[in-house]
Amino acid sequence: MHFPHGARHSGASRVTLLTEGTYPHSHGGVSVWCDQLVTGMPDIAFDVIAVTGTGREPVVWDVPAHVGRIFSVPMWGPTPSGQHPRGHHRQRLAESYEQFVTALLDPRAEDGFGPALYALAGAAEEGRLSSFLRGDRAIGILTALWNRSGLAVREARPTLQDAVTATALLEHALRPLAGPYPEVGVAHAVSGGVAALPGLAALQRHGVPLLLTEHGVYLRERYLGYRTAPYRWPVKALVLGFFRLLAEETYRRAALITPGNHYNRLWEEHGGAAPDSIRTVYNGVDPAAFPPAGPEPSDPVLSWAGRVDPIKDLETLIRAFALVRARVPTARLRLFGGTPRGGEAYRDRCEALAAELGHAAAVTFEGRVEDIRDAYAAGNIVMLSSISEGFPFTLIEAMSCGRATVSTDVGGVREAVGDTGLVVPPRDPAAMADAALELLADAERRRSMGERARLRVIEQFTLRQTIDTFRSIYQELSESGGRRALSAVEEHAPTTVGRSPLRSAAG
Repeated sequence: MHFPHGARHSGASRVTLLTEGTYPHSHGGVSVWCDQLVTGMPDIAFDVIAVTGTGREPVVWDVPAHVGRIFSVPMWGPTPSGQHPRGHHRQRLAESYEQFVTALLDPRAEDGFGPALYALAGAAEEGRLSSFLRGDRAIGILTALWNRSGLAVREARPTLQDAVTATALLEHALRPLAGPYPEVGVAHAVSGGVAALPGLAALQRHGVPLLLTEHGVYLRERYLGYRTAPYRWPVKALVLGFFRLLAEETYRRAALITPGNHYNRLWEEHGGAAPDSIRTVYNGVDPAAFPPAGPEPSDPVLSWAGRVDPIKDLETLIRAFALVRARVPTARLRLFGGTPRGGEAYRDRCEALAAELGHAAAVTFEGRVEDIRDAYAAGNIVMLSSISEGFPFTLIEAMSCGRATVSTDVGGVREAVGDTGLVVPPRDPAAMADAALELLADAERRRSMGERARLRVIEQFTLRQTIDTFRSIYQELSESGGRRALSAVEEHAPTTVGRSPLRSAAG
């Protein structure tokens, strides 16, 4: 789907943002970061290729005029149009797909992942891949490979239903390969995973340098998500194998990787990224837009802000609050933030837990708030209970507002907080409750922490620093990254299926 918007700035640098489930179709921390980047550089022409759910998601951000085109690539929308491959096209595609799946199943064949991926990209661009993956030939290839001797997955006795399920999941995950691909400028993937697929294809076909910014660790979050997914082990092993090899391919091929914290850097180096290709760039906020929040509420309140999602682990926060309330009966927990479509069951579970613990009246789900500063001002302490984070905006915004914080030790949280807040292990309600009680009992300590937290933001995490850094990176990659990327294309050029990729949908 194509949403034309605004006019192109002639002669300006061109950047294509590659997003998944975020900007400009959703709210949240990564979307805020994208909006800050775009609005902070009005002299740069931006496009957006957004991987979405159904393709019917509205644009919810006020997109500035220098964003030229927004392309929605739905992963779970209507079946993509296209033609079923026949003859030599079908045979070559079957061979490439067999190489691709073999790489996912056999550690000895992982070097074939990249060449096979780019071959599949050619078929996807021609409209043949999705149709092929919905056919019997693709399922037959997987079932045959699963039963090869020497493969660990064979011991789990995968079934035909497993093959159907796994093939369908791969078909959806590979839909972003159908394009469009950026052909000039810089492709900036704002997460790993499927959002990077058009960028990898653009690098391979046109030499467009790929910039990767990971806020959370995409691969780690897929591992966490699939722990409770309703699939048998053979399906999980295949799909997680895809995400792992995709992460490694992205880390190897990106011209530059800009994690939001040093924690992500460790994952990226472990995944094959060259250390000299990684540059940490912290998220930033405008301290003037997040001034000191003013007086605390008269009654003890723990405040939380974010999207209602399992990765935010509100269940641990609610359990911790129950322990706090056993000591401070007047305490309240106020939860600010929307519930993404499909997350209603998780919110219901959290509300049921609060009721089960006997604190339903003291735990309030406030929904999205018009001014996020009100969420921080609402609490004596701002809480963060996530099991995975990058460099969370809610934390540095709360710090800029001068509020004391209690946060889980995940991602870049400790880097953000320093000694200006309390950090506790994730999934530990008792530790979280103890930290909250410690601060609730000491108003002077909360005040001092809040003052030092705001000073830390002003010194290290301002929005101006972030925007200036990325402006320099865009210029650097535009001037020299293209030549390095073209050299990489020539060095790694695989055998591909079909012709060169489509031009953008607008031209």
